[in-house]
Amino acid sequence: MSQPRRLVAEGHLIDSGLMSKFLAIVVENGGTYELLRFDIGRTVSDFSRVEMTVSAAEPERLERILENLTALGCHPVDESRAIVLKPSAADGTVPDDFYSTTNHRTRVYHGGRFLDVADQRMDAVIVVEGDRARCVKLRDVKAGDQVVAGLAGVQVFPPFREREKADFVFMNNEVSSERRVELAVAQLAEAMRAIRARRGRTIAVPGPVVVHTGGTRHLGRLVRGGYIQGVLSGNALGVHDVEAALFNTSLGVDVATGIPVDEGHRNHMRAINAIRMAGSLGAAVERGVLKSGLMHDCIVHRVDLALAGSIRDDGPLPDTLMDMTQAQERYATLLRGADLVLILGTMLHGIGVGNMTPSWVRTVCVDIHPAVVTKLVDRGSAQASGIVTDVGLFLRLLADELDPAR
Repeated sequence: MSQPRRLVAEGHLIDSGLMSKFLAIVVENGGTYELLRFDIGRTVSDFSRVEMTVSAAEPERLERILENLTALGCHPVDESRAIVLKPSAADGTVPDDFYSTTNHRTRVYHGGRFLDVADQRMDAVIVVEGDRARCVKLRDVKAGDQVVAGLAGVQVFPPFREREKADFVFMNNEVSSERRVELAVAQLAEAMRAIRARRGRTIAVPGPVVVHTGGTRHLGRLVRGGYIQGVLSGNALGVHDVEAALFNTSLGVDVATGIPVDEGHRNHMRAINAIRMAGSLGAAVERGVLKSGLMHDCIVHRVDLALAGSIRDDGPLPDTLMDMTQAQERYATLLRGADLVLILGTMLHGIGVGNMTPSWVRTVCVDIHPAVVTKLVDRGSAQASGIVTDVGLFLRLLADELDPAR
């Protein structure tokens, strides 16, 4: 039997389900636990606190249990235990026992004090340089970087939502059904007004279905109204948005009638060609080639725009980032300081953005398919909440709520 480890955790442990998760992790991984103390909060604003010991027959099994518990916010009682730093032997590599980050707020004990970890994201490592700790992607680690190894000195803080907080009460990390769409829109609009008032950042992550459902017109209203500060998507969104602006079709289908037009299958290639002839989306706007659409609105209103490419892209548009490392870095840069992320009808870019977004950033996923929201949460973005509805309808309702005059 390995030496028992004493752990402590505090927060809304009961109604958040964390307490049952703690115990399930221990039992399901073949360990045992003993509750030493469990103080339950007396009011809705009070945190609960638990102290317990955890044991397992083999050290490897105990280490696995501790790793899972640490990710959920359990800390060793001996919080003064310093982190272990090991140097990287070569660029893009780390020691085998590296600590793999979550998207929750994290700090490490080093040099006699706790350091907040910067650039928080999941599936990264922590590199310490002097009195600064930050998350670094494996590919960006340099030989000699001091990398946090093991769990010693690492503290993780999952976010706790106040039970009676007014904003986003329709969410609670669940997939909201159709009957709650109008309530969800009203509460989301209230939050977006507050973000705009304090000059915060709301980032939209729309898929091409936003064009097909007529949603780009309403997303453009939000851009023009100053409610959106960044748009992250793929080449397809840009292409179909330009196609709709130039030819009133989306994938060759008339956006007004829903009827395929003669030789409409050529229109997306004609749209790409028009932008390539202009040189870029910005040049097309400046020359009067592109006079409307979401891409036009983003450029005119100086909203940050990132289009990431893929193996299936036609063209692509000149603005599309076909180097995936470059596209990821652009996404990560634009997500820094975000207050709210709206994922609109895209599983691919939604999961990618979810992996880059800290857990304290409100994330709302809108899709007609409940499985899209579920998969986003399953991939680690536990902060994501879902609204199951047609994304075009959702954007129209949201724009009408925020900007009824347009």
